[in-house]
Amino acid sequence: MCPTQPSPAAAGRGKLWDFRQTLRAVTVQLPLEMLGIVLFRFRPLARVWVIALIAVNLGSLAFIQTQYGLANLLATLAGIGVMILIYARLGFVRLLGVGHIFWIPMLIWFACSLPDKQTEPLLYYWVLSLIAFNSVSLLIDAIDVIRFAAGERSPHYVWREADDPPRLR
Repeated sequence: MCPTQPSPAAAGRGKLWDFRQTLRAVTVQLPLEMLGIVLFRFRPLARVWVIALIAVNLGSLAFIQTQYGLANLLATLAGIGVMILIYARLGFVRLLGVGHIFWIPMLIWFACSLPDKQTEPLLYYWVLSLIAFNSVSLLIDAIDVIRFAAGERSPHYVWREADDPPRLR
């Protein structure tokens, strides 16, 4: 074996290390960067809006034992996964709103089958709030995706001022 080439065991560790780095970036670093952009780089009104949107969607944890809480949690987690992948490849671009696509069937379902207001008033009002907030967010997302398709493709926020966020390869 040539001394300049790593042994098969070392090469295997290298691949595992790369996998661990990628896994850490996708599960920890990139989501925290995205949250940091929202909390520290957004303009004040947009920051308040997104914090309220996050808070309403986190309400699913209080109702996780219901079909509404579970459906919202799953749709939100799937959307976050899509947004992380977009952010990893392109940065904080207007296309990130595509991650909310999972809300469309969920909101239609929720609107067509609201919980009973008399027996479950907290759940009822949370679902109404969720429908309202997420519908407005989908409208904003649609406008952003149209703007992205029209050519506004550069990241409009970055976490580190000196460079773009790390990209997955």
